[in-house]
Amino acid sequence: MKTLTSTLPPTRDPDARARLGWTVLALGFLWPLLQLAEFRPWALFEGNNLQVMGAFLAGFLPPETSTDFLGILLKATLETLAMATAGIALALLIAVPLAILCTRPLAVSLIGPGPGHHGGSMLRLAGRALLTLLRAIPEIVWALMLVRVFGLGPAAGVLALAVTYGGMLGKVYTEILESTDTRPARSLLEAGSGRCAALAYGLLPNAAQELTSYTVYRWECAVRSSVIMGFVGAGGLGQLMDQSMKMLNGGEAALILLVFLLLVLLADALSATLRRALA
Repeated sequence: MKTLTSTLPPTRDPDARARLGWTVLALGFLWPLLQLAEFRPWALFEGNNLQVMGAFLAGFLPPETSTDFLGILLKATLETLAMATAGIALALLIAVPLAILCTRPLAVSLIGPGPGHHGGSMLRLAGRALLTLLRAIPEIVWALMLVRVFGLGPAAGVLALAVTYGGMLGKVYTEILESTDTRPARSLLEAGSGRCAALAYGLLPNAAQELTSYTVYRWECAVRSSVIMGFVGAGGLGQLMDQSMKMLNGGEAALILLVFLLLVLLADALSATLRRALA
């Protein structure tokens, strides 16, 4: 007959020691990295640093609301949105074909042994290498180079976003398509269907929401990147922010930051709307 103590659950977590060990190991690995990065958050409270930061933030109030500046801000906002949207549109032209090429479930050469088996593998390898090259160079570096070609303005920013985000979107699209249920696509290919039909009817129905959500998220990132590239002369809100900060006009900078926040909220609302439409 079993005793009462043998039926009670264990009072200790059997995995507690393993979790503690992994936690100590992670902290031991993280600490030298923080030291190398000179991470010292306590410096915020040393000397008169809090007073200096408070005085800096106080200069942002009240936000600038003059009619002249609002007109300039509206133009810069539209320029930033145009730069981000055009950059993502061009990035899609790069990402979609490369994603179709690199997605293994859409590879006709993998259906069975044949003369094109090795050629298809080499093409996929080349496509993945190209995606790696495109996303390896930050968009700010592309912008610095392209500004010398196109001069100051949003054209350099559009192309910089297109190149870098084309690599990012292509890689993540490939991973999303490969992580979904690939059996419908394989069945269509084995029945003689083409890649586009296998993509449209075999993979997209299950991956459309995730692809849409990630694309809108990347558009949001493109808006922020457009702002950053404005500091190197690519126009838009970033260039306006750079001018305001150099002129020590905190009120203008505060209003520009509020516009940044509104743009992020707009991207979130757009993503939620598209996901509901695809549900």
